[in-house]
Amino acid sequence: MEILRYRAFTTVEPDPASGNPAGVVLDAESLDDADMLRFAAELGFSETAFLTGIERAAARVRYFTPRAEIAFCGHATVASGVVLARLRGAGPVVTLTTNAGLVPVEVSADRATLVAVDTHVEDLDGDLLDALLAALRLDREDLDPLLPPALVHGGNLHPLVAVRAGVLDRLDHDDDAVLRLQDAQGWDGTVPVVHRVSATRFASRNPFPRGGIREDPATGSAAAGLGAYLRAGRHVDAPTVLTVDQGAETGRPSHLVVEVPREGRVRVTGTAEEMAPAEG
Repeated sequence: MEILRYRAFTTVEPDPASGNPAGVVLDAESLDDADMLRFAAELGFSETAFLTGIERAAARVRYFTPRAEIAFCGHATVASGVVLARLRGAGPVVTLTTNAGLVPVEVSADRATLVAVDTHVEDLDGDLLDALLAALRLDREDLDPLLPPALVHGGNLHPLVAVRAGVLDRLDHDDDAVLRLQDAQGWDGTVPVVHRVSATRFASRNPFPRGGIREDPATGSAAAGLGAYLRAGRHVDAPTVLTVDQGAETGRPSHLVVEVPREGRVRVTGTAEEMAPAEG
């Protein structure tokens, strides 16, 4: 067994603080569920990936937050893809068997592209939206009128909220209230709060108390969900490529590239780097 620490979705300009930290545990066959949860808690990252049955073109992977197992994690997938290419000579495509389904990942020694699971979108309105906005310490006047709130079903469940300019800068959510909603609704994923900067560029912040952290620096599954949401609502002309900037507020600026085809599964690309021993 080998335990590695990587930063995924690092920025275009080199920055030793950029990217979302993830644990990657290779050859985890000897670990049971309690062991995986313990390792994830000890590492303290939003997610840790545990890989078994590693081959050149396939592996089984499970994802644990410090609190629980979840079905899928984008940044830990990108980190795992780079690790498999660097250390095991895997590629050019590795099919990961996850609890959310089969996820093909194009891998290289510095970046990976995941093909997200099938995603669908439904409206998020009424009392549930009001409860979410209250937990985020926002109100309906903060919402972008052109991008209605939605619940995105993919590898995880993400309630997505698009906001007007300036709202992201003052976002200060109530951790306990968000966690109660996540637990009650089974929202395993983050809560993406996004702002449309231009036609194809978005800024995003992602509260994630259910993952044991206040805010996630980079969220591949939420980025894939955003792409699917925009296509489903005809808010973009597919095919298109989006960029998502996230994590600056956490001190971990991150950069995600989202390819939205005319139909079929969304692709998310990011770079990954091994963390220095001194990094947490």
